[in-house]
Amino acid sequence: MTQFLPDNLLGLFAPRAPIQYKPPPDDLFINRKHIPIDGIAEHVQKFEDPKDTPPKVRIETRDEKRTRKRKERQELMAYKIEQGIATWTPADNPRATSDPYKTLFIARI
Repeated sequence: MTQFLPDNLLGLFAPRAPIQYKPPPDDLFINRKHIPIDGIAEHVQKFEDPKDTPPKVRIETRDEKRTRKRKERQELMAYKIEQGIATWTPADNPRATSDPYKTLFIARI
């Protein structure tokens, strides 16, 4: 079908030039010189003694910090409520009415 196309469109279907051969940049991996793999036995003497290491400092996690702060807030609010109850005297309330029957009660709003 493409043989019936005009030359300007046939140029779009022309194959590309073959890829130019280039030799590999260096030796194959199996032919390269490698550093010999050794164990850690010769390096063990460089380690520090576990007896001399300081104890690890425990860091509080996010959940522990959150629960600690929540508990502190609850204790603070409980203390404030206890202090408010202890110091509350209804007789000293300046905004209270002297006659309880003059209190307006609104229900079913």
